[in-house]
Amino acid sequence: MSSYSAASPSPRFQHPRFFNAAPISRDGVFPRSLALDEQASMHLRVLRLREDESVTLFDGLGGEFEARIVSIGKREVVAELRAHHAVERESNLDITLVQALATGDKMDWIIQKATELGVAAIQPVQTQRAMAKLSAERAEKRAAHWQGVVSAACEQCGRNRLPKVYGVMDFSAWLKQPSAILRVMLHPDAIPGAWSKVRAPVAIIIGPEGGFAQDEVFDAERAGVVLASVGSRVLRTETAGLAAITSLQAVAGEWN
Repeated sequence: MSSYSAASPSPRFQHPRFFNAAPISRDGVFPRSLALDEQASMHLRVLRLREDESVTLFDGLGGEFEARIVSIGKREVVAELRAHHAVERESNLDITLVQALATGDKMDWIIQKATELGVAAIQPVQTQRAMAKLSAERAEKRAAHWQGVVSAACEQCGRNRLPKVYGVMDFSAWLKQPSAILRVMLHPDAIPGAWSKVRAPVAIIIGPEGGFAQDEVFDAERAGVVLASVGSRVLRTETAGLAAITSLQAVAGEWN
């Protein structure tokens, strides 16, 4: 076992990136070689990488490793760890996306893009008008699937920390939870200009394809939720949250 110092930031996207779900380090000490977990090994085989090729590994706990593939067996892929870089590509803003369940592949797409934009967490919620309905068993399976979507998105976009995907909650139950951060609901009838006053940390609440029911909006306002708009046009559920995240980041100067 060896302790690697925080070297200068590694070149971005120079090598294929792989997420290894099992922690790579123990108390800041890293092994010289690592047997990749099943998912990372399968992904590496799908890309048809070969022995001696260079890759980048990360475990979602911060930083990334330069590594070289040592062996590719039927059951195990082993990589040699060459250097650890304490580089982070996280957003400066602490944003939680509270997303009503969407149908088909929309939910995957929303979670993927929100991860790319840098959200800290994603909270799926069941709302009255949501066309997507999940039983407790299916909701648990979907949450595990969405965490896989997040890890794949982090591999692509360069993030070394995975946003948390919480289990599906009923929207009314989520509203009743105590919250120390600002909660903002996107609503087409909100007064223009409210969005410019929003600051992180913040939870951005997005409704389903059919929009929020009126009593859900009333309950949200009674719970201290701020209603905001991102313009005069009504955006789809898969567009609204991403537009709001981007708007907030632009206002905060993150794109500079």
